[in-house]
Order: sequence, then C-alpha cells, then structure tokens
Amino acid sequence: MDCGPPGSSVHGIFQGEDSLRILVPTEGESLPLMDINTCETEAPELWDYVFVVDRRTQRNPGQVQRQRQFLEELENQGFRYKAMEDQEKEFFGIRADNRMFDRYWRLTETEDTVPRGELSRPTSIRATNRIRIVDFVLNSKMAAGDTLQDLVKDGVFEAGFPLHKGEEHLKKKWARWRSMFQRQPISDIRDYFGEKVALYFAWLGWYTYMLVPAAVIGLIVFLSGFSQFEASQISKEICKAHDIYMCPRGDHNRRFQRLSDTCAYAKLTHLFDNEGTVLFAIFMALWATVFLELWKRERARVVLQWELYGWDEDQEEMALGLISCPDHQPQLHQHSYLRSTVILLLSLLMICLMIGMAHVLVVYRVLAAALFNSALPFLGEQVTTAVVVSGALVHYVIILIMTKINKYVALKLCDFEKPRTFSERESKFTIKFFTLQFFAHFSSLIYIAFILGRINGHPGKTVRLAGLWKLEECHLSGCMMDLFVQMAIIMGLKQTLSNCVEYLKPWLAHKCRSLRAPSQDPELGHWQRNYRLNPVYTFSLFNEFMEMMIQYGFTTIFVAAFPLAPLLALFSNLVEIRLDAIKMVRLQRRLVPRKAKDIGTWLQVLEIIGVLAVIANGMVIAFTSEFIPRVVYKYRYGPCRRGAQSEVDCFTGYVNHSLSVFYTKDFQDPAKIEGWENVTECRYRDYFSAQDSNFSEQQWFLLAIRLAFLILFEHVALCIKLIAAWFVPDVPQSVKNEVLKKKYQRLEEKSCSPKSTDV
Repeated sequence: MDCGPPGSSVHGIFQGEDSLRILVPTEGESLPLMDINTCETEAPELWDYVFVVDRRTQRNPGQVQRQRQFLEELENQGFRYKAMEDQEKEFFGIRADNRMFDRYWRLTETEDTVPRGELSRPTSIRATNRIRIVDFVLNSKMAAGDTLQDLVKDGVFEAGFPLHKGEEHLKKKWARWRSMFQRQPISDIRDYFGEKVALYFAWLGWYTYMLVPAAVIGLIVFLSGFSQFEASQISKEICKAHDIYMCPRGDHNRRFQRLSDTCAYAKLTHLFDNEGTVLFAIFMALWATVFLELWKRERARVVLQWELYGWDEDQEEMALGLISCPDHQPQLHQHSYLRSTVILLLSLLMICLMIGMAHVLVVYRVLAAALFNSALPFLGEQVTTAVVVSGALVHYVIILIMTKINKYVALKLCDFEKPRTFSERESKFTIKFFTLQFFAHFSSLIYIAFILGRINGHPGKTVRLAGLWKLEECHLSGCMMDLFVQMAIIMGLKQTLSNCVEYLKPWLAHKCRSLRAPSQDPELGHWQRNYRLNPVYTFSLFNEFMEMMIQYGFTTIFVAAFPLAPLLALFSNLVEIRLDAIKMVRLQRRLVPRKAKDIGTWLQVLEIIGVLAVIANGMVIAFTSEFIPRVVYKYRYGPCRRGAQSEVDCFTGYVNHSLSVFYTKDFQDPAKIEGWENVTECRYRDYFSAQDSNFSEQQWFLLAIRLAFLILFEHVALCIKLIAAWFVPDVPQSVKNEVLKKKYQRLEEKSCSPKSTDV
C-alpha cells in the first residue's frame, strides 16, 4: 500500500449513501513520537477514540453531511479514521497524528517538566495524555462550528468515547470485591485514568484510613452509655416515676401518661447523650483538622512523585487551545456585577426553597400524627416514633428529587456566570451545587435540633397550624432521640440503598446491553464491547466527590447526636472504593483522563464543613442535649452543690427539678382529656413558672449558661483546630527539600553552561 501525500494519511472509499468505508494503513502497538504518515503493517491500529452512528435512525441527509464534514476537518488537522459496521451500528476509529503530541510537549516544556540533563523531547507519550489531548481537540470548535458534544447532542453521532485498553491489570489487582482490604494501586490508577481520578481514590483511601480512630472512639462513647444503662440515676428516677403524669403532647394523645412509661427511651437516649458526647465532639473537631492537614502532606508527596508539583493549569489550558487552533487566544478573566447579583438572588431563592422543604416536613409530620392516630389507633404511644420514622423516609425521597433539581439549577447558574475554562466552570459548579445540596440534606436536621418543640407553646396555650393542628413536640425523652433517629435513617439509607442502586443500575444495564454477542472481528468486537458499557459524563467523577462530601458532613456536623456516624461511614467507604473501581473498570466506558495536582475546590468544601461541624456540635450540646441542664443542676441545685457526698448521687432529684408544673384546671377544655378528674397537675419539659407559665429564674440562668458554653466550646475547638493546622505543616520537609534541590540543580546547570561562561 502506498503512503498518502503529506498532510493526508487516509485512503478512503465511499460506499452507498449512508455508509462510509475507510481503508487505512496499520501501525505498531508502540506509541513513538514519529511521523504518523509512515507505512507500517505490523499490528492492529491503536485508536484514540471511537464514534458510533445508529444506521437504523440516521436517515437525515443533513446529518450525514455534518458527519462527513466533521471527519474531513479532523483529517485536515492530522487525524485519520477507519469505518467498520455491523447490522445496526457504524463505528469510526479515530487516531491523531503524533506530531500533535510533539507540539504539546514543546508548548508545556518547563524547567519543572524536563529532568536534569535532558535536552531532547521524550520518545513516547503517556496514553492518558494522548486521550486527554484528543478529547480536547474533538470538543473544540471546528471550522464549521461543531464540536463532538454538539454532534452527539444533535444525533449526528450516537456516542463518542475513548477505548478501554490494557485494563486487565486493574481488574485483577483492584476492581474486584476480594481486594476490599488491600492497598490501592494509586500509580496504576494514575497511569490508566489520569491524575484526577487517581487523586480521588487517594483521597478516599486516606479518608477511610483516618476514619478508623474516629469510628473506634465513637463506638466507645456509644458503648459507654451501656455501662450506665441501668446505673444512671436519671434513668432510675424516670423508671420509678409512677406518680408523675406528663401533660398530653398532641391532638393524637389526649390522655395523661406516666413518666415511667418512657423508661426504655430514657435509657436509650443515655447511649448517645452522656458526658462523653462533649469530649467526642471536641475530638471530631480536632480529627477533621488533622485529617485535612495530613491529607495535604500526602498530596504533596504524591504530586512530587508524579512531577506535577510545579504544574500550571492555565498554561495547560492555553497549550491545548493552541494545539486545537493555531490562532487560539486565551479567554480573559471577566467579572460582571449584574450577573453576580442575579446569581446571588437566584441562589438565595433556591436556598429559601430548601428551607421551605423543611417546613413541608413540619406540615407532614403534624398531619401524619393526626392521620396515624385516627387510622392506626393500635399504635398508641408509638405514634410519635412512627411519625419520626416516616418523616425521615419522606425527607430521603425529597433529597433524591431535589438532587436532580439542584444539579440542573447549579449548571444553569454556572453557565450564566460564563466561566473562563473547564476547571473554573467545575469549581463554580461545585460551590453552587454543594450549597444547595447542603440545605437539602441538613435543613430537616437543623429544624429537629434547634426548632422542634421550642415554638409550640405550652399546655393550655399551644400554637396550632392553621388554627387546627397542634405543632409537633419532641419525644418525652428529649429532642436528641428524634435527631438520632433522623440521622440514623437518612445516613443509613444513603449508605445502603443508594450504594445498592449505584451498583445494580449500571450492572443490570450493562448485562442487558451485552446480551448480543460481539463481532468475530477482534477489532470491531472490541469497539462493540466498549460501546455496550454504560456511558460516562463530564461530571461522573464529580458525583462521586459530592457523595463523599455529604457523607463527610453527616460524619462531622451532627456527630454529637450520632457518634456511630464515623463507624457507619468507615464500613460504607470500604464498599464504596471497590464499587467505584468496578464501575469505572468493568461497567463504564473509559473516563477521559484529566490532569490535576490536588482535589481542587473540594478541599475548601472540607474546610468549610469542619468549621460548620464545630458550630453545629456546640449548638447541639448547648441547646439540644441535656448535658448543660444536668451540669447546672449538679453544681447549683443538686445535693452536691456544696460538695460531693458519697452516700447520695449528685443527680438525685434532677427529673423532678427539670419538669415544669401545669394545673389541669387551666386547660381550655379539660373534659376532653381522659382521666382529668383524677389528676390535678401534670408535668412538661422546660423551666416555666406554674403560676403564669412564663420563664422561671432557672430558665434564664440556664439560657445564660448555654450561651456561655457555646461561645467557650466554639472558641476552644477553633483554637485547637488552628493550633493543629499550625503544628502539622501542609507540605512535608522532605518534599520542600526535594523541590529546593531541583531548583538548585537547575541554577547550577545554568551557571556551568557554555553560554553562561561566555558572558
């Protein structure tokens, strides 16, 4: 076969109206940076990309014309292609001229990328770099104004993707369930999927490793409650309070209830609302800081090993632009106060919608309580528990719906802001999407922790929804029980049901698409197998990061109410690593490799979550937990206020002290309450005066102590975070010294070069 003329390496023959057949010379398997226009017939071609056309549906002559025009423009840029077809699809293998990558090397050549003493270009290019450059060119504007994404969107091509090649090593070593407890081959992941994916798995592995001490201590704090399950003085008093009647708490509960009926719930609440909660919350604030600082050090070591420590992302973007178009001009930074104002207002509107979802849950729980009481009378006192559980399930469904809406809105806001580059677009999208997702996931938890039971009045003077339904109150054992149940259900479903769907959906889809046997032709069969894998999108990796950020929020922000969160996250992550590996290697088309030297905006997200965790946990301990009232009683009102007494427990009398008195004769319609004629007074939580139902002196004093504790807790925790951040350097000294040595070596070479001596 003769070689084509310079600049044209394709020999093609058109056959029929809709079918394009290209005959091309073949080339060896190595990837040398040599002239592509050589005649070699040693081995099958290694194709960079494959386009797919559905021959059954593409009958539009205009689409065929755009298809041919796009292929011709690629040919003019130094690409060559080959067409193969089966009964339904037509496949186009695309391969770029290696001179394109030679130019990329020259454009990106810096002192940081050229090893000492190396004066010539490398003899080969990494497969990940090759795919990334080709993808950038394909999705850059051509002469006709079309990109590959535009053509796929318009149906000219059904799909376009890089091929899986040489993934068998990762399948055996990484992408299988039996490797769950083995170390991840980060270097191999980088060689196959690029730096960005490798950094994601490096971060996820480090996060999972660091969860081990947090999970152990959280489990100890939780189990410490079991040691006092029967010994707690407060639980003993509640279990023996047969003569203390609690006021009716809702329209579904129109009778007096003995305090002793809540004995089991009081013991369960003590499992996660005990003295160890405060210490564990402070520990998690410190843990979050140490985790981030140690990750920064680990990242520095990794990127130095990859020779990306001094990599410039802007230079990379401009180099790719020049390869795609010699006349490329960098898009300049721009800012519009009008666009920023519109985006801010729309973001605030969406946040208000998220908060509105929390109010919808409030309405649901109020109506559900009335419905369950009338439709399911056998539940009895378990109506409150049923309402809490069903409310958590409804919230989970709302999260699934709002996730899709939030992603659409965040993308539109991001496009309206007109980011300069893909990386900037991804960063802006990250901030907007995470903000909306944060309010979607945590709005109901904020309501339960800080609002539930505090705005519904008191017996005899209750606040009602639309003047009909009484607002929901906390469980008799306190709001910590409601918060614990809500977190356990949402986080449990997120880590189990979501993971099952995340794996089963692509697995079943792949099985259905793979029912038809591939072609006997090895090359066409390889293309068909890659086409039948599940498609990937621009933000496929982004979705994995977002899932982990939300989990990290649950693990840290309300950990004072759910100390088992780190343990649940640890088990989930062990599964998540292998699940993501199996999806990427076995079930999905190959991700386009991206270059990166850190996890980008996600690091700022982690730091923000760490600060929010300090604030939220401080408020939970101060205003939701019974820790402060117990401490105040112990040292101001209890039997130990003048010193500890060995024969008396310091919390003796706490239950009677912490319950307010309400006289049943002051009910608006006491005759509707079952057993009212035998009860002269009932009790309810909080410190109100029995005479006028206003705040008592104890309530004002307790409020002052709560605020003082919150300020002290946050300042201590934040100071610990700052000290830990200062104490643990972001970059190891070994990395700094290695960078310093390289700089000195380059200066030494320059000073000893002939040009330097001639001056």
